[in-house]
Amino acid sequence: MHWTEKLRDGTHVLVRPIRKSDASIERTFIERLSPESRHFRFLGYFKSPSDELVKRMTDIDDERDMAFVALVHDEGEKKEVGVSRYSVATDGTSCECAVAVADEWHGRGLGALLMRHLIEVARSRGIKKMCSIDSSDNSGMRDLAAYLGFKRQTDPDDVHQVLYTLSL
Repeated sequence: MHWTEKLRDGTHVLVRPIRKSDASIERTFIERLSPESRHFRFLGYFKSPSDELVKRMTDIDDERDMAFVALVHDEGEKKEVGVSRYSVATDGTSCECAVAVADEWHGRGLGALLMRHLIEVARSRGIKKMCSIDSSDNSGMRDLAAYLGFKRQTDPDDVHQVLYTLSL
């Protein structure tokens, strides 16, 4: 399963499920994110992801979880420019989601495109609710979540975070 998608600016990207073999491009993608984007995605600061984190990001349980990667060819090399993912909660009817887009690809509609694919798969698998925990300073996620129909509330346990939920 893969798609070639056209973004707002006319650029084409390949979108497909992430694979174990994507570990090196996932590591490079995370390292290329600005410190702010890395913080917004992982709610913490680090320069380089651990081997364990990269493995968790690429070696997923296809039956319960999903992750889509957006790829382009750049100077003859495959380059990751975005990723969206969800992980099903133990209740089996809800999932936590996340999306990250390379800084230079912001504003092209890639985050929305990746999330739409994720939402579609979640619905088809019978998931009833999607949620995300994000920094309250993340205006890009706030705008994307509103655009996609997520409801927003302040995290009762941490005023620096917000909870987004989408009924599927």
